Amino acid sequence: MASFFDNDSPSNLTEYSVSELSGSIKRTVEQAFDQVRVRGEISGYRGPHSSGHAYFALKDDRARIDAVIWKGTFSRLRFRPEEGMEVIATGKVTTFPGSSKYQIVIDTMEPAGAGALMALLEERKRKLAAEGLFDTNRKRPLPYMPKVIGVVTSPTGAVIRDILHRIADRFPVHVVVWPVRVQGDGSGDEVAAAIRGFNAVAPGGPIARPDVLIVARGGGSLEDLWGFNDEAVVRAAAASEIPLISAVGHETDWTLIDYAADQRAPTPTGAAEMAVPVRADLEAGLSGLSARLKSAVGRQMDNRRQSVRALARALPSLDQLLALPRRRFDEAALGLGRGLTMNTANKRRQFERASAELRADLLKGKLSERRQRLADAMNKADRIVERQLHRGEARVSAADAALRALPSRLIGQIHRASDRVAGLAARSDAAVRADVRRLRSVIVAQDRILQSLSYRNVLQRGFALVRDAEGGPVRQAASVSVGMTLSLEFADGRVSAIAGEGEGEGEPASPPTVPRKKQTKPAEPAGDPPKQGNLF
Repeated sequence: MASFFDNDSPSNLTEYSVSELSGSIKRTVEQAFDQVRVRGEISGYRGPHSSGHAYFALKDDRARIDAVIWKGTFSRLRFRPEEGMEVIATGKVTTFPGSSKYQIVIDTMEPAGAGALMALLEERKRKLAAEGLFDTNRKRPLPYMPKVIGVVTSPTGAVIRDILHRIADRFPVHVVVWPVRVQGDGSGDEVAAAIRGFNAVAPGGPIARPDVLIVARGGGSLEDLWGFNDEAVVRAAAASEIPLISAVGHETDWTLIDYAADQRAPTPTGAAEMAVPVRADLEAGLSGLSARLKSAVGRQMDNRRQSVRALARALPSLDQLLALPRRRFDEAALGLGRGLTMNTANKRRQFERASAELRADLLKGKLSERRQRLADAMNKADRIVERQLHRGEARVSAADAALRALPSRLIGQIHRASDRVAGLAARSDAAVRADVRRLRSVIVAQDRILQSLSYRNVLQRGFALVRDAEGGPVRQAASVSVGMTLSLEFADGRVSAIAGEGEGEGEPASPPTVPRKKQTKPAEPAGDPPKQGNLF
């Protein structure tokens, strides 16, 4: 903006607008601090924003600076930031003119030395142990003789060759290799995905489901093995339904997956030895057991044979066994004739006693007695039937009288019911009309509330509603990209628009400010004003 003379001004300095001054400061800071490395402690980290950017601060014991990591840079980080972690960040310093703040836009970030990694490792170990992922009661025994072994490792390293060679020497079985990266960015996610993939294999499918898993990698530094300390890898190992052996690094190297695995092997070769037995030892043991079985069966047969011979010698002869039954039979045969004679005599005496009682006069007396009993029973039945007939006639007469009096009672009941129905109908009509009036007043009140809360009333006050191409409302400036088609809805209609470039990308969140009314500038004097030097 050109300067001007003012009689009331205490000096002749050039006048700048706030936007010009802020822009000049922004350019100066970005040129002076285009590439810097800052060491500090992460503060206020709450994870990535819904837009994918991460906002936090770096601090030490005396100062603090705001920091931001854009979405594309955040996805390329080798590790995830955590609250309280000391890091070394590389980026450029910039300012945000909207709130007169400055911040560092981070391009790369790394932990501040191995000590920070160890502190992060210990903190993550305590967190996962508190969740019970390292409990020994969750660990399962390995199958003694697996048919299929799944190996998660790099397909090009010496580790897979050592494992295959050791398995082939000890007990050749089917091996399925899931190739992954074992070092660098994204290696932890690939290992976790491989463990979950093996567990998702269905039994009996085209790919054999492993009976045991081996996660292996050769030795290396703490940074090289950091992918196996990833929280996703530990959770995948703890949730694996297939028994898992961890063989990461050398015998002195420990990672978090070693605590979550069912077995920990000192080396990848040791993992292969844990997974399968030695076939030659099994064959030798089987031969020894077969020989012992044959010897035991032979000795048992000899012992049983001797026992049978001893029992056979102790058995009595056939004549000795039949002597006593034969004697009893002879004695019974001798007494059979005498017993038949006595039995015949007894039966004859019983017959004579029974025949003596069967005389004609006795039979006639019994017949007369039975006839008298039958006559008495018939007379009694006639009297009972006669009484039942008299009772039935009386009930029929009473029912006939009741039926004759029924029409008059029914007519009275019908008149009383008609009067009651008429009264109830009148009361029902009045209740329905009152209920309709009440509901109409409620609906009217709710309609007033709805109209007062409608966004169209806001549009009547001069505001506009921004919509995207699909018609959805746009709530944040971060979700609008350059060239995006927008629809602006006013109180009297809609207008289409194309989004242009903003003043800054991913600016820190700040409360909305009320725009000030632009001051009216005094008229410039005629002629060229004296030139003033630039403030910067």
